[in-house]
Amino acid sequence: MNIRCETLTDYPVIAEVNTLAFGQENEAKLVEKIRRSDRYIPELSLVAEVENVVVGHILFSYIDLVNEETLQVLGLAPLAVHPQFQRQGIGSVLIKAGLEIAEAKKEAIVIVLGHPKFYTRFGFQPAVVDGIESPFPVPEEFFMVKPLQSYQEIYKGKVVYPSTFDEV
Repeated sequence: MNIRCETLTDYPVIAEVNTLAFGQENEAKLVEKIRRSDRYIPELSLVAEVENVVVGHILFSYIDLVNEETLQVLGLAPLAVHPQFQRQGIGSVLIKAGLEIAEAKKEAIVIVLGHPKFYTRFGFQPAVVDGIESPFPVPEEFFMVKPLQSYQEIYKGKVVYPSTFDEV
């Protein structure tokens, strides 16, 4: 398996992987919208290849954490693995690679809305523990944060997703 940054020629297969993984086009459209926004981080849009075929994709982009001031933090969404390649550790490898890049970029935290049994393995914990509030009415354990090495106590408040997320 090879993990690398996405390229322009990957866009159609990334869209296909997201559509197949989620059974709808919303996440594929989200990726396209984020790419066209000022929240896109090219080095944090990664693909997983098996025998030179893209079978997985992960995207970290900037979202806002609003308190007395607005801070940009990382949001992990979406993470998609082609259905024929799921449950083989590809998603885990993508998460680890993305977190390493985020650390190297001196980012402070990563926010994710996802399954606790999966994401807690990577150090994610309920965001409410760190004083971070979800913008969605979801059970607390599904809205998680992973503090990185650059984390400071100032990272508290309510998460606000850009309008690009409105249709997901």
